[in-house]
Amino acid sequence: MKCATQTIYAMMKQKDPYQVEFHQAVEEFLLSIDKIIEDLPHITYHKVIERMIEPERAIIFRVPWIDDEGVVQINRGYRVQMNSALGPYKGGLRFHPSVNLSIIKFLAFEQTFKNSLTGLSLGGGKGGSDFDVKGKSDGEVMRFAQSFMTELSRHIGADTDVPAGDIGVGSREIGYLFGQYKRLRNEFSGTLTGKNPLWGGSYIRPEATGYGLVYLAASILEDHHETLENKRCIVSGSGNVAQYTVEKLLHLKAVPVTLSDSTGCIIDNDGFDAEKLEFVKELKNIRRGRISAYTEKYPNATYIPANGLRGSNPIWEVEADCAFPCATQNEINAADAQHLADNKVILVAEGANMPTTLEAVDILQHNRIHYAPAKAANAGGVAVSGLEMAQNSSRIQWSPKEVDRKLLQLMKGIYREISTTAQRYSTKENLVDGANIAGFLRVASAMIDQGYV
Repeated sequence: MKCATQTIYAMMKQKDPYQVEFHQAVEEFLLSIDKIIEDLPHITYHKVIERMIEPERAIIFRVPWIDDEGVVQINRGYRVQMNSALGPYKGGLRFHPSVNLSIIKFLAFEQTFKNSLTGLSLGGGKGGSDFDVKGKSDGEVMRFAQSFMTELSRHIGADTDVPAGDIGVGSREIGYLFGQYKRLRNEFSGTLTGKNPLWGGSYIRPEATGYGLVYLAASILEDHHETLENKRCIVSGSGNVAQYTVEKLLHLKAVPVTLSDSTGCIIDNDGFDAEKLEFVKELKNIRRGRISAYTEKYPNATYIPANGLRGSNPIWEVEADCAFPCATQNEINAADAQHLADNKVILVAEGANMPTTLEAVDILQHNRIHYAPAKAANAGGVAVSGLEMAQNSSRIQWSPKEVDRKLLQLMKGIYREISTTAQRYSTKENLVDGANIAGFLRVASAMIDQGYV
């Protein structure tokens, strides 16, 4: 790093010494901004970067709830309102045992630039809790969600902060959260996105992150005279993003061959089809089972249990053309990236947030693998959330076909923006620089216009 960004990074680490995920996100961002910082003295003068990495507001609260045995349980809730220069805070809620302030800050920081890239009037925020939805009854999830929203409701609103879903927060959880918000505030507003289309939600919102990911990957390949047709694809995860990534890959005649969860991964060398995908949706969304059950239904597939001592993930050793990490942060390390390179993978597009370590990114770029970072590649979800907000404000609802068309155009627009920016300030292939710089410049300009607030 250059001296200016080194100083900023050192100060940030000194303030928050144990927030390693946040450090990683900021470091990756600053490595890109290094390429333009000396050409933008007004950015330094206004201390935009220092302000940008400090949340406007970080809210931490306790969430008491009663389990099915009548025992009071206590979890911790978070909402980090990172940046409102471009619009109301916008970003998901994550319910997962790994959630802590560092993870929520890194997600909110990334969300700020992701939202900027959509071109919509959206600021950046993120929230969640260390509550684990796995193994909980519907009643327990409802009571937890209601308690969580009882506190969160005083900090959000349609023109203030509009949460959505993330890991552990699907349509069931959004329903419980929205119902409690409506009850507390006595209003029916677009304060949450990801709602059921029957009561204010947008069509294609559940599909949007996965669909948008594939649309952006297809745009990259199209720019290099390739398509996804007949490409073997590795997909990690088995939640919402992974499921709809597989679905859109099938629409474009690709051959997805893997899925995973925290217990292990499945490899189906015959490739998934619509019937197999429906089984996975039923298994994960309704039965809330483990991915290993896939092999009971389809015995030709292989299940490999997770092994934390292994040092690498076998899913990234599968021979394929394209890889779509859709599980969680830092799931591709340096060893995994080397396996992808050795197997001649041509594209890695991130469906999860920051699923690739900095060392792994270096390996992918060194091997000239097309690499689409999450802040651009998985922006489809927030893009359609923005469209849902527009529909709520107008009290209208667009058809699934219309929303999907808008999503496709938004993702194509994001690719044009980041590739053009990369070519101007770095190299055309460095989409990390393109995404970071394009997102940064729009947010920075708005912050300077609005003064020191």
